[in-house]
Amino acid sequence: MSFKRSNSLSGLTIADDSKSTFLELKRKKDHRYVVFKIDEKKKEVVVDKTGTPSESYDDFLAALPENDCRYAVYDYDFVTSDNCQKSKIFFFAWAPSTSRIRAKMLYATSKENFKHELDGVHYEIQATDPSEMDLEVIKDRAH
Repeated sequence: MSFKRSNSLSGLTIADDSKSTFLELKRKKDHRYVVFKIDEKKKEVVVDKTGTPSESYDDFLAALPENDCRYAVYDYDFVTSDNCQKSKIFFFAWAPSTSRIRAKMLYATSKENFKHELDGVHYEIQATDPSEMDLEVIKDRAH
């Protein structure tokens, strides 16, 4: 049995797999990142790609399409100045300037409701260019 929450603005639902994959990243550390896309035919947010725990931030950036929008979460591990191991989950709204206007609108109107379903996100980054998602930006936000 499937329970899907409708996004009132865009009529989208969130696939059960999307939420469970996020929980695997958050609780079990099964994934370093999860990239989500909107399946326009099904009108739902689905998992596009996942990264293994050993994958790098560069691998994550390479998983994002150059000319299309995506949502993504990345589990960033770091060591504090007190030498404590920490982890922060970043939510990305990726909307490159070269993507279709319809896609940008759809992702923009659905973002808040989708992000709301991902309990445990610490920071949000909206990016239209890879430079806006540079690792230094992530490090600065996390510390």
